[in-house]
Amino acid sequence: MANPKDIGNLMHLYLDEIDPGKGTNTPQFLIQASAHLLNEKGRRNWVPLIVREVGGDRYEVIGNTFVYAVAEEAGLERVWCIIADDSDNTAEVTRVLAGEEIPKVNLSKASRDEIMAALEYVMEQPGSPLKTIKLAVATNRIDEAPRQFWKTLDPVVTLKCGITKGKKLDVLKQVFYLTPQLKSEPQPEPEPEDKLEGNLKATGDTISLQSMTAAKLKELAKKQKIYGYSKMKKDELIAALSQASQ
Repeated sequence: MANPKDIGNLMHLYLDEIDPGKGTNTPQFLIQASAHLLNEKGRRNWVPLIVREVGGDRYEVIGNTFVYAVAEEAGLERVWCIIADDSDNTAEVTRVLAGEEIPKVNLSKASRDEIMAALEYVMEQPGSPLKTIKLAVATNRIDEAPRQFWKTLDPVVTLKCGITKGKKLDVLKQVFYLTPQLKSEPQPEPEPEDKLEGNLKATGDTISLQSMTAAKLKELAKKQKIYGYSKMKKDELIAALSQASQ
């Protein structure tokens, strides 16, 4: 366990006392070229390693693994390090902040903007199997789905948004994780469509409309023969349906 007095300190440690941890997958050319530059420009790693203490005078890299690889290639005897605590949470945050791990979004609770940003990120990766999907369509259908109850990402396939089983579904695991509600928590059952329509015609119940997805609202708008419903946003659909019921 790390000495509390050392946490946050910048220390000049011997490289042979430091374990590389997960290591880096940086191409060897970049490591060698950087090591050559480091040797030419003073042999000091101005970007420190982030390490945690794992035993007496023993440390493990949890961030900036590329710097470790360069220092080792350059033959440095000692390297500058910042000492972190030994918790797994600290290690995870450090890897993310160092750009060595992709942060994931909790799809059970993610906002529409977070879903869109995550999808856009994976779509833009070289060779992404999601390059051909329509971002807005996929975002809207995932956002409107009852994802708070999903235990896996498999239900995405049923949304007919261009994401199918296999590589397209698997790539979502890079950016999403789930924390489903417990089985003991009751899942709201949708009201029968005929009951909702009856409520709509009788009272224009805005609360009932608010609880419906945009897709369901469009179905009702179509039956009510509301002009231009297909291009309306959810708030516009609610307003139009409420007005139609009056």
